[in-house]
Amino acid sequence: MDIFEKKGLKKKSESLSGWYADVVQKAEIAEYGPVRGTMVIRPYGYAIWERFQQIFNRMIEEDGVSNAYFPLFIPYSLIAKEKDHVEGFSPELALVTKAGGEDLEDPLVIRPTSETIMYEMYSKWINSWRDLPIKINQWNNVVRWEKRTLMFLRTSEFLWQEGHCAHTTLKESKEMVLRALDWYRQVYEDYYAIPVILGIKSESEKFAGADATYSIEVLMPGGKALQGATSHDLGQNFSKVQNISFQDKDGKTQFVWQNSWGLTTRSLGALFMVHGDDGGLVMPPKVAPIKVTIIPIFGKSDEAVLKYCRKIKKVLDESNSEFPGKVIIMDDMEKTYGRRVNESEIKGIPLKITVGTKEVENSVVTMDCRLRIIKKVVSHLKEISEKAEKVLSEMQLEMYKKAKTFLDENTHEAKDYEEFKNIMKTKKGFIKAYWCGSKECEVKIKEETKATTRVKVENERSVVGKCIYCSKETSDVWYFAQAY
Repeated sequence: MDIFEKKGLKKKSESLSGWYADVVQKAEIAEYGPVRGTMVIRPYGYAIWERFQQIFNRMIEEDGVSNAYFPLFIPYSLIAKEKDHVEGFSPELALVTKAGGEDLEDPLVIRPTSETIMYEMYSKWINSWRDLPIKINQWNNVVRWEKRTLMFLRTSEFLWQEGHCAHTTLKESKEMVLRALDWYRQVYEDYYAIPVILGIKSESEKFAGADATYSIEVLMPGGKALQGATSHDLGQNFSKVQNISFQDKDGKTQFVWQNSWGLTTRSLGALFMVHGDDGGLVMPPKVAPIKVTIIPIFGKSDEAVLKYCRKIKKVLDESNSEFPGKVIIMDDMEKTYGRRVNESEIKGIPLKITVGTKEVENSVVTMDCRLRIIKKVVSHLKEISEKAEKVLSEMQLEMYKKAKTFLDENTHEAKDYEEFKNIMKTKKGFIKAYWCGSKECEVKIKEETKATTRVKVENERSVVGKCIYCSKETSDVWYFAQAY
């Protein structure tokens, strides 16, 4: 029996879905809730979400976006005002039809997204060009009744942030759409250490009620694609329906131009699955709630060992670090040394320091990085902060490089439909191919191969090619993949 089997953890290399279900629970990230499709996010898992909140709040505040909160319940009559919007969400809506023991004349929708309820308020707050732009974000939960569920990756209730802006011009609004998309790219690449593909969605895949939807796409282990975040150009579709108008500088009445954008707890599922290994999670140092765990080896000199552990923790806590995670001492004597090591490993804590009598006697520290390709480091106590920082920085970079190599090796180009089908049968991953934009071709490709259009990357090519399915001439190159 090897170390992974001793943990009672399925191997990722043998069963991705079994490993994922195991690791989310054994790492104390989350548990299934009593209602199908819901989950309880435990403190360790929620601390990761809070880290994203800190990062993202800093980004949006620098751009003048303010946080606010809007109601959970939306009158059905209000959400039905925008025809495409209600039709797009109708299969996923959860309705309250009875309250206080009485049937409701106008059923209440449990928020699937907040465009309609927020824009009802915007119509009251906006009167003049001086009231614009409005840039509001809210952190909340939403409900979309999913048929297939998997913790974090697809749940009926999930947490997210949703930004909603109103502008005087289309140009300003489009700039905001792309700025939000780049924030998401930064979150994934600079903090989650996950390379992404970003671009515009097809007409059939865009958000219900939007003129255009832009997306961040993540390639998952197994070769399927996950939509990691979205940013929507709403045009004037909602402002005209909900009468969000303003008097411009010339005294003319105009409708506002709007956008919305969001990233959900689904991103944490991508984080866990992309970086995890047979031993459990592997947390990128920039988002790890705990960056260093100090594990004492108990024996004859317990007090001396614990005193040295506390000294190490004090030095690390007082250092000027770019990694905000905690330094903890796993000193529970009721747990064996092996069990404490396993807990640290399964949780993916980036750096582990083991302290025994030898370390105490020689005033040294031995650091093990959770990313196995980085070798063990031995340091004198006075150099520990500098050495720890170096290892954490190297780990963050190496995690991104490893994920980027996987993305590059699993991104293919298909010159014709036969090659396209063969890739989907034998390799999966992203497939770059010409597509004419026809819905008929899109539907047929999905029916025959399970591949869906993910995004078109703007200006990737200027040469003309032929649609992968119908051979019609086009210069548009799209990314395809099977959806997660």
